[in-house]
Amino acid sequence: MTGQLIIREAREADLAALIALFAADDIGGHGDTADEAAFPDYLRAFSAIAASPDQTLYVAELSGEVAGTFQTSIATTLTGRGASFMIIEAVQTRDDLRGQGIGRQMIEFCIAEAKSRGFSRVQLISNGKRKDAHRFYERLGFEPSHLGFKMALK
Repeated sequence: MTGQLIIREAREADLAALIALFAADDIGGHGDTADEAAFPDYLRAFSAIAASPDQTLYVAELSGEVAGTFQTSIATTLTGRGASFMIIEAVQTRDDLRGQGIGRQMIEFCIAEAKSRGFSRVQLISNGKRKDAHRFYERLGFEPSHLGFKMALK
């Protein structure tokens, strides 16, 4: 990796690059697309995330270009004596930049942020098909601990 990686909150001007990252993901199965007709959907979601005090969308910028992205959400539950924790979502690194430490720096940023805010833990889920990502997260100290379930509502 040449240059310094900057992690910052995403801006509306980053949307095209972020959409391209998600649209290039052939494993996720989220239906992301770079089709311009879908842009209003992404803009609506971006606006909701930006307005939320408990969600933040980030970009990892390298040499003025979006190299990766992730989103954090903060949750508080009654379990654990009312503990707050960080959920890390939508971690993506540009295909041509994988293996250069960008993902590690993004996750380490999340961990440092959660520690500085006194959260009890950071957690994430990963698509069961992403075996490389699972090994990556385990190398960073994450442990597989729960089995997740979801139901698509259409």
